[in-house]
Amino acid sequence: MVVVRWGNGGGDCSPRWGVSVVVAAVLVAVGSALAGADAAEMTVAGALPRILHAHVGKVHRSRPSHFSPPKIAADGALSQVSPAGTSRPSRVFHVTEFGADPTGTKDSTQAISDAVAAAMKAASPGRTLFTGITDLGGAEIHLDGGVYILRRPLRLPPVSIHGGSLVAADDFPAEGYLIELSAAATNTSSSQLNYEYITLRDLVLDANYRGGGAAIVNSLRTTVDNCYVVHFATDGVLVRGGHETFIRSSFLGQHITAGGDPAEKDFSGVAINLAGNDNAVTDVAIFSAATGVLVTGQANILTGVHCYNKATGFGGVGIHLRLPGLTQTRIIGCYLDFTGIVAEDPVELLVAGSFFLGDANIVLRSVNGVVSGVNVVDNMFSGSGKGVEIVRLDESTRRFTAVEQVVVGRNAVVGMKERATFAKGVASGEGRSWVVDFSSLLLFPDRIESLQYTLAVTGVPPMLRRQCRSPRTACATSPATG
Repeated sequence: MVVVRWGNGGGDCSPRWGVSVVVAAVLVAVGSALAGADAAEMTVAGALPRILHAHVGKVHRSRPSHFSPPKIAADGALSQVSPAGTSRPSRVFHVTEFGADPTGTKDSTQAISDAVAAAMKAASPGRTLFTGITDLGGAEIHLDGGVYILRRPLRLPPVSIHGGSLVAADDFPAEGYLIELSAAATNTSSSQLNYEYITLRDLVLDANYRGGGAAIVNSLRTTVDNCYVVHFATDGVLVRGGHETFIRSSFLGQHITAGGDPAEKDFSGVAINLAGNDNAVTDVAIFSAATGVLVTGQANILTGVHCYNKATGFGGVGIHLRLPGLTQTRIIGCYLDFTGIVAEDPVELLVAGSFFLGDANIVLRSVNGVVSGVNVVDNMFSGSGKGVEIVRLDESTRRFTAVEQVVVGRNAVVGMKERATFAKGVASGEGRSWVVDFSSLLLFPDRIESLQYTLAVTGVPPMLRRQCRSPRTACATSPATG
């Protein structure tokens, strides 16, 4: 039915037909054609007043001649139409159509593998991404919001997989990962890179304490987005080799907890293991694991990472930089919550704009005695008043002997012991010499390289001599002459 409203504007009693009436008329015509009713042979325009008939005819005449309506299948679904007018299949593969059980009752490993195999057949002939890596043209594996049991790791080609939960079965391999990106037999790349442009999105990865969540090996330009990775025994997400893996807006924990868990001292595993270069971890919360982020690769960046995985008092580490002599890591705007940062022989390390709570601090650990190009600036530290240093040197193995370009300063400190690489002090009184002790402030108190001082006196200014006997600095006057 088409409802026509009459109105008058400014005294004009002629009918006014809105665009909505024309759209309604077209929809009625399409609906009649689909229903196959006997009334379909009656045009909508024939049942309308003459003025609307003329208006509809005008609209039809103005329609571009190349317009082609979408094809409608028997089940009412729309199929894609190519410019040539021929249909082509969608590249979104729904795992339930291959027999996967979305209730999590039966094993779905083979069914999902079949969906992956079908996606592989959708490759664009003659097109590749990086050398030897097949271009699947943006193919997607859709989990349709289901929960699927896996008895063996799922190995993916360059596709996007999203929208559901993958759970390890009780007999899942203990050394495996729910999703594994590793070298495939069909890969023809002569380089060390086997994957490119893969997206893991909107997934729950439950390793059931049988292995890990996802292993991304020798992959290029890979994204892990909005994932919830839990119950891992080894790693939540492992990145090995390759580069440019982005992990963002995700949550990881060995045990599901909101902090203060009675079993926290027993947490194990690594939430994110970065054993590759040029990766980014952004806006991620790590709520349980022995180590939040383990970095053994170069040129990685962590921003907006909240670690409350396992307290330092229980032996936990929030961020562990274990690449002595070549760190090249930036930690910016992160939140270390009762767990800190450990950097081994750090070279080129930036920690800035971050918040350390509950005596969380930064430990510079000597392996070969090297610390260079380290900047710890503009952070906030909040502690319990127990005298924990905001930056501490761990020289239990050997002393730091190669120290250069280290800047620690401009940090806000409450309830902890401040450390810095530059400090100021005041000494006053009558006499000819004054001593200022910087040992309680300087991170390297026996390495004072330069000194600036100001002397305020009454009477004739004396000549000054200075002497640096680390960590004590002495200034003395000479008798006035003339």
